[in-house]
Amino acid sequence: MTALALAGRSLRISSRRPDALIAALMLPVMLMLIFVYFFGGAIDTGTTYVTYVVPGAMLLCAGFGAASTAVSVTEDMTNGVIDRFRSLDIGGIPVLAGHVAASVVRNLISTTLVLAVALAIGFRPQAGPAAFLAAAGLLLTYITAISWLAAALGLLARTPEAAGGFTFLMMFLPYPSSAFVPIETMPGWLHGFADHQPLTPVIESLRALLLAQPAGSAPWVALTWCAGITAAAMTLATVLFRSRTR
Repeated sequence: MTALALAGRSLRISSRRPDALIAALMLPVMLMLIFVYFFGGAIDTGTTYVTYVVPGAMLLCAGFGAASTAVSVTEDMTNGVIDRFRSLDIGGIPVLAGHVAASVVRNLISTTLVLAVALAIGFRPQAGPAAFLAAAGLLLTYITAISWLAAALGLLARTPEAAGGFTFLMMFLPYPSSAFVPIETMPGWLHGFADHQPLTPVIESLRALLLAQPAGSAPWVALTWCAGITAAAMTLATVLFRSRTR
């Protein structure tokens, strides 16, 4: 219950920053439209480009949302509110879980917006109910993992500006993956990283599930990555919180 109350607090804070909220919601949509209408005609993916790019746009959206989570955690650590929470005997896990839960809610809203715009410009998923639920579950698992990672980075940073810089990697990772172009079109020296970084199996799984295509082992690889990131980030966040509030 404490984590839920703190999640509500984080969402209320977000609602009081409409400029940041609008930017977080609209930037992934604008990037998707730019890729589809500016570059899509020049990229051969074997299908309509909007169909190819939607899974990557949803993960890009999660990266932007996670960046705001890292900044929020850092602000809490520097503005004295954590001392108030500790005086109420609120531990680190509920505080961080509240930020993560709020991040998941924000990301689900922005991802839904991206999907709605994609449907409006021609995206036509072929998934049945079971495949659609599996895709939604995988996306939720990824959002949770990246939100915990953002919380850990927020604890590592000493200023909100530094927290925003630390999360740059999460926003960059969709680009050297199969999100926007097939990996085989990239330079050869980049193939190894693009094939084996965590976002590629998530993207390939979402694409296969939404388009009713064979997914192979990609979903299991994606879930393994997400579980590993979540476990490592939760452990790191717990250690960092104890260190900074000692």
